[in-house]
This record gives sequence, C-alpha cells and structure tokens, in this order.
Amino acid sequence: MENLYLYLSPVILVALYSITVHFLNKLRNFPASPFPSLPLIGHIYMLRQPFHRSLSEVSRRYGPALFLKLGSRPVLLISSASLAEECLSNKNDVVFANRPDLLNGKYFGYNYRSLSWASYGDHWRNLRRISSLELLSNKRLQMFSHIRGDEAMSMVRKLFHVTEKENLEVIGVKSALFEYMFNVLTRMITGKRYYGKNMEKSKETKLLEEITTETSKMALQTTVVDFLPIMRWFGFNVEKKLRSIQKKRDKFMQQVVDEHRIIMQSNDRDNKSSPIKRKPMVEVLLDLQRSEPEYYTDETIKDLLLVLLQGGASTSSIALEWAFTLLLHNPETLEKARAEIDARVGHNRLITEADVAELPYLRQIILETMRLHPPVSILMPHLSSADCTVGGYRIPAGTVLLLNIWEIHHSAELWDEPERFRPERFEGVEGKRELGIKLLPFGLGRRACPGENLAMMNIGLALGALIQCFDWEKAGKIDMSEGAGTTTPMVRPLTARCRPRSFIGGFL
Repeated sequence: MENLYLYLSPVILVALYSITVHFLNKLRNFPASPFPSLPLIGHIYMLRQPFHRSLSEVSRRYGPALFLKLGSRPVLLISSASLAEECLSNKNDVVFANRPDLLNGKYFGYNYRSLSWASYGDHWRNLRRISSLELLSNKRLQMFSHIRGDEAMSMVRKLFHVTEKENLEVIGVKSALFEYMFNVLTRMITGKRYYGKNMEKSKETKLLEEITTETSKMALQTTVVDFLPIMRWFGFNVEKKLRSIQKKRDKFMQQVVDEHRIIMQSNDRDNKSSPIKRKPMVEVLLDLQRSEPEYYTDETIKDLLLVLLQGGASTSSIALEWAFTLLLHNPETLEKARAEIDARVGHNRLITEADVAELPYLRQIILETMRLHPPVSILMPHLSSADCTVGGYRIPAGTVLLLNIWEIHHSAELWDEPERFRPERFEGVEGKRELGIKLLPFGLGRRACPGENLAMMNIGLALGALIQCFDWEKAGKIDMSEGAGTTTPMVRPLTARCRPRSFIGGFL
C-alpha cells in the first residue's frame, strides 16, 4: 500500500496543481486556458513542429484568444483578425509594442538595442525613423531600382546559360532565387554583390553562408531555452553558440563599415563625392554619423544593416519559392500570368518594375502566396508592458503575445475556400485598406515590418522575369512540407524543369 501511495503522490500533486491553476485563471478573468497546465512545462506538451500548425489546432479547439503557460512564460495566443487588431492597432498598440527578453534579442539584437528587439521608447522610435526615412523610403528605394533590374537580368542570364549551354533541364530554383535576393540587398547595403558568374566565393561570402547556416540550426534550441531555462542543465549551451554567431555577424558588418569609411575619407581628400543615386546604404548612414556621431554609432549602423540583410533575404526568397511552387501546381494560373506579361511587355525586352506595377494578376498571385504560405507564420513576439484587456479578458503585464497569422490567413470565417490557391480572390483589391486586417504577412501596427515595399518590389520583379522568360514544369512530385523555425521555408529545396522561351536570346 505504501508503494502505491508513493507512485500516486506525484500524480495527485500534478493534478492538484493543474486544477488550481485552471480555476485561478478563471477567477482572474484570463482567456481560456487548455487543461491541464503541467508543472515546469505548462502547455508545451501540446506543441509540435511546425509550431504554427499545432498552435492552430489548439486555437480551433479552445478559442481564438488563449492564455497559455509555455514553460516559465505566460503567453497570450491570438488567432483572430479582430483580436489581432485590438492588440496591435487599436487601444493596446502601445501596451504590446515591447519585446520579451529572448536570447536572440540579447545576442543578435545588441543586448536589446536593435530595431527588431528594442522595447518601445525614444531609442526604438529613432531607429524606426531612420529605417523608414533614410533607408526604406520610396525615394531611396527608387534610387536602387537599377540594382534590382541588373540582378533580375543576371538571374535570367544565369538560368539561360545552365539550360542552353550546360544542357540542364532540371534546375535548383531555390538557389537562383536566394542569390537574386541576396545580391539585391548586398548591393543596396554595401555596393557589391557576393554571388554570380565567374565569381569565386570570397571570405566574406563564406562567412555569410556560415552565419546563415548556423543561425538556422540554432533556431529551435534557442526557443527551447527561452521558454524552458532548466534545459541549460541538460547540455543546451546555446549562449556560447549565439555569442560565436554574433561575433561573426558583427565582424562581417564592421568590415563593411570600415571599408566604406576609408573610401569616404579618401574621396574627401581628393575632393570627390559619390553621386547620391549610387551611394550604398552604409555610406548614407556614415554621412549621418558625421553630423551626429553620438547617436549614429557603428553599432547602430551595423544593426540596421544586418536586420535588413538577413531578414529581407530569407523571407523574400522563401515567399518567391512558395509562389513558384504554387504556380507549378497550377499551370493554368502560370499561363494566365504569362499572357498578362506578354501583353504588357512583349518579347523584345525584360520586364521592369514599372511593368510590374501595371500587372494586377501578378500582384494577385503574390498576395495569394503570402496568404497561403506567409514566410513568417507567427509574428515576432510582443510583450505587454502593463495590465490590459483583450476581447473582454484581463491580460497581466509581462505576458508574451504570439500572433498566429497563418491561422488568420486560413480562417474559413474570413476567406472563401481558404485552403485553395485562388489569386482571383484579390481581383480589384488596390491597397491595404480594402484588405483590412485579413492579410498580415508583414505584421500590424507600429512594429509592422518597415521593408514591405522593398519586399514586394523584389518579389514582383523576380517572379515576373522568370514567368516571362522561361517555360516551367514540375520535376516529379513536390514536397509541400514546411520547415520548422522562425520562418517557414519548404523542407526540400524546390527544383523544376526549365526551358528558355525562344525570344529571350534577343535581349540578354
């Protein structure tokens, strides 16, 4: 009998703990909380990869606003467009404008001082102002339009070469898209490209590839330790690895800053100046540093450029890969898009950004891709700075907000046939106001992604160029599984059959 008590005691204690927590949450008027919440791990036992899908299952079972305990952290999970608006763009936008103290913010965010990880306040507002007005304004983006055009042409030439000269029918789509996106951003930021024909991998390119690979590998481990600090005792020594990655990130961007500082000093001595249109972003920021050195520190410059480079390259190339996958599965949509481009552009030149702006069906394809497969399915976490109410429930200060935009994009209440790829659903939609809060691939509120316009330009031009210049077919069955992590890429890199159209040799 004593042995029976020994075995049952832990079970009884866990049951009592779970029941107590459950009823306390109800008494406090917290949102619904799945039962049971277990000691130490809370509701983590309910999750599996990919997280956005398991969180969607939990929300569909228990409701659009849930109060979860993920390890040591209280979490508000929102899976409703109206509640997302209540959190991030109406009465609670300032309350939820902060970030939790996660390890990525400590190391990759320069100890929570970066644009992505700084809490709401004067410092963050200044960073946001710099990114919006100095780096990502419409005027600045137009100054770099020649870079995007050059890289689109370079991508088309490379694919033409491997299909015509090397006689390859099946090509790796993912690598072509990533190189395009990465070169666009590095040329905008540093003034030079890192991938291309006859270019051997430099030390900088190898360093960037190491950073990208190592960061991706660390994503899950970092999340585990953020929510379960006890895992440090079981060999999850992630902080040492994060320090190592950040040292490489900082070293790469510091070299860029130092190189351009020397170039600018040399130009000053020789009474030369770079044309404003040709100045890379690092020189724009170094000019500002001259007038306000106490604020435009090297650290601030490095952070702003790293956020743009790493965040923009990965998410936009992921969106492009999903768009191509959906077109391969829906050849009639691909043909309709090609007919639109042929009618607008013709066969004597490559598509331009001005053309993209006049191609509504191409834009509809991109929007539908962002709906079905948002590159970031769960927004970067927010943190409540004070007690507030959401949906009539009390939310205590210090609660992490997770917004599952994948679930919102797949809601049958908001979208007709939500699992079906149907770009025509966006026909006649001209801007954000018409979409309301149904489509949120770039977030919502004051911490929405400032790079939305750049991303849409990059994606539209690349997708349009590849549709215009090549015939595409599936190369066998395509694995539509989504990868795990902070972004949602395809598990297996996309390959496809590619044949140049007869006319493109005339303008390459």
